[in-house]
Amino acid sequence: MKALPFLLTLAATPLFAAAPPLTVAVFDFQSPEEGVRELGPKLSALVSASLSTDERLITVERAELDKALGEQELGLSGNVSAESAAKVGQLTGAKVLVTGRVMKGDKETLVVAKVIGTETSRVFGAQAKLAPGGSLSDLAGQLAGNIAGIASKNAGVLTAKIESPEERVARIKAALPAGERPAVSVKIPEQHFGAPVIDPAAQTELALLLQQCGFTVVDAASAKRADFAIEGEAFSERGLQRGALTSCKARLEITLRKLADGSVLANDRQVSVAVDLGEHIAAKGALQNAAREIAERVLPRIR
Repeated sequence: MKALPFLLTLAATPLFAAAPPLTVAVFDFQSPEEGVRELGPKLSALVSASLSTDERLITVERAELDKALGEQELGLSGNVSAESAAKVGQLTGAKVLVTGRVMKGDKETLVVAKVIGTETSRVFGAQAKLAPGGSLSDLAGQLAGNIAGIASKNAGVLTAKIESPEERVARIKAALPAGERPAVSVKIPEQHFGAPVIDPAAQTELALLLQQCGFTVVDAASAKRADFAIEGEAFSERGLQRGALTSCKARLEITLRKLADGSVLANDRQVSVAVDLGEHIAAKGALQNAAREIAERVLPRIR
């Protein structure tokens, strides 16, 4: 039994220290001016295809974007707010969004693009020019190269800082009320591709975080009864694949209940994405990420 805490900690630790490729979503470029109205969608498709060949990036397929949210809902063909960018990141797993505008000059066509971090809301600009006689594919290749260079060079600014498990636990503890911690039960069944999973990752991660924050975690076999219960459901599915890397998307839904009077203290949900060499490990990682996000919002309400 002494090996269990070590195994739980190991399960929450990334297998690889190297950062995975950035996931990029390219939306249709605006091209409202006469003479370039047909270029926007064509150019964005060519840019996305060119970016997909860069080993530093993983592009979100257009069908996946349409399935996830629909471009018009968030107004992503035009100006992108920080809130909209964050929502796209949660739904698609994209760390970087690319939007742009095609403009017609006297002798050349100019494209101005925005490279937006969904986690930090930082924005960088990229541009390319199509000289007379040049091809659209050349313009797309030039712009894609600029975008890839900017995204790779500024990855640390576009994406959020990776927090260590110790830093996360310390931050959650700081938000908790003083005093003795109550007993909490956690029950979150999990499915991947519609098949039940024996060892639910979200449940394990929440139980681990509760223990690290000083709570007593109990189950049906425990002699002590729970004061609070966290229950819910977790789902994961396969997402994009790039070479040997596979991404998985997960959704976690939970309810926090005070058992003394049955009152519901919190209902919450979280969508997260993770990338790994193995599909099932990526699915577990996505669920762990979702559990960590929810824990920060829910655990301080256990009092």
